[in-house]
Amino acid sequence: MQSGSTVPQLSAAPILFPTFSPLHTPETISQEELGLLLSLRGRLKQLQEQIATEEESLKTRLAAGAIVQTGDHFAELKEHSRRNVAWKSVVIRLALRLKLDGEAYCDRVLAATKPTKTVSLEVQ
Repeated sequence: MQSGSTVPQLSAAPILFPTFSPLHTPETISQEELGLLLSLRGRLKQLQEQIATEEESLKTRLAAGAIVQTGDHFAELKEHSRRNVAWKSVVIRLALRLKLDGEAYCDRVLAATKPTKTVSLEVQ
């Protein structure tokens, strides 16, 4: 150990563990409660699968030209496109080192990049 350095002192207080008195008994979690939780988890999984199946069916039918009946609810496909150029700042710095116009180079790459298209179903 180096001279002049100090070792942190730990508290000398004793560690206390919870004690249970005869007047205080811990609450019991029943097997019925645990079974209910597991049952609900299973039902949630079934519902998520049913939702995914129904959404895919509606998307396919809308894409094929299906018409939505008039009423309180509507459904439509929304298409989003995005070009992901997360590497842009790195390329600009590299281009500057090579005595190139980094912004112009990135603009050319962006123009040549096909956008990623996603289609989502919106129902209200």
